[in-house]
Amino acid sequence: MALVNPHGKEKKLKPLLLSGKELLTEKKKAEVLPKIQMTSRETSDLIMMGIGAFTPLEGFMGKNDWKSVCDKFIMQDGTFWPIPITLSISKKNADDIKIGAEVALVDVETSEIMGTLKVSEKYSIDKAYECQKIFKTTDLEHPGVKKVMEQAEINLAGKVKVLSEGSYPEEFKGVYMRPEETRKIFKEKGWNTVAALQLRNPMHRSHEYLAKVAIEVTDGVLIHQLIGKLKPGDIPAEVRVKAINVLTEKYFVKDTSIQAGYPMEMRYAGPREALLHAVFRQNYGCSHLIVGRDHAGVGDYYGPFDAHKIFDEIPKNALELKPLKMDWTFYCHKCDGMASNRTCPHQKEDRLVLSGTMLRKLLSEGKEVPDHFSRPEVLEILKDYYSHLSKDDKVEIKLHKYAKGS
Repeated sequence: MALVNPHGKEKKLKPLLLSGKELLTEKKKAEVLPKIQMTSRETSDLIMMGIGAFTPLEGFMGKNDWKSVCDKFIMQDGTFWPIPITLSISKKNADDIKIGAEVALVDVETSEIMGTLKVSEKYSIDKAYECQKIFKTTDLEHPGVKKVMEQAEINLAGKVKVLSEGSYPEEFKGVYMRPEETRKIFKEKGWNTVAALQLRNPMHRSHEYLAKVAIEVTDGVLIHQLIGKLKPGDIPAEVRVKAINVLTEKYFVKDTSIQAGYPMEMRYAGPREALLHAVFRQNYGCSHLIVGRDHAGVGDYYGPFDAHKIFDEIPKNALELKPLKMDWTFYCHKCDGMASNRTCPHQKEDRLVLSGTMLRKLLSEGKEVPDHFSRPEVLEILKDYYSHLSKDDKVEIKLHKYAKGS
């Protein structure tokens, strides 16, 4: 048995990040090219293409791919893809760029040249249409909708060459990993089946339970957390890394889990984002994705198990990776342990429901965290983090309307 193939017809990773002499030449050329500023989301998408996580994409999508992905979950060539990957610029800037021209792609926050793009198409889109298709809402309170509606008027399409991964390799040394690196580790460990656990919070007991259920039925689990940009109230990646390290060291059997980070920015697209998580986890070498309650959701926009249902609505051959659909999990006092709706017969009052939202709220307000909510070593790290936050930061966490999710 072998690891799952990378996504796409060619079944091989397609990293677009240049190296060596080719990188130096392209960097020099990029210095004199017209500069296009990218949002943090566009930069993170470019890096995901660079490291091969978005295999088989070769660049930002054109209008036909955009429409086909919105409507049918596929690109024009038939490749399954659940969320448009696009780049927008102002009409004024677009008017100055000819089809066939090359431009340098600059991160708006750091001013670093991240890549180059050869323009194959300029087009406008119905942004509300995209939001309705991808997020199931056009409500501007939804953070993903807000990002799309704030995009500039014109999209640029074309193949890209990636010149940088930003600060991720240095800032998250030992945690930030490319797909070729995780695949190499899995092979060295002799793992053929690997489950990915999506995280944007420190692991509380429900996460731990889900990971251990996955370990029972696969060779190991990739605890794969987002280290890209978050929304207000979310706990910084370096704190989460520390908390996960202590948890796995003290409560997991050695060599059953790997912690890694990926640079994508959350879209909070619920079911559609669960599918995107599945696509790039397959590229990382994972055979399964743990899909829990309200996967990649926010607020009350999605039903708790909509992300389960969407995997039954796509073609059976769309992905090699399979979902591990997990029910609502909690600590049951009568069962005296972690359980789910499928395994626990007791009543609501017997259950301690565990969530990252509730944990953040309790800690930010300085309240006691109930027993069995989280491991004491993890709580110690989180309490230390919250004790050093300013009063304004704590108010922002408390008031943030859509701080839900795990």
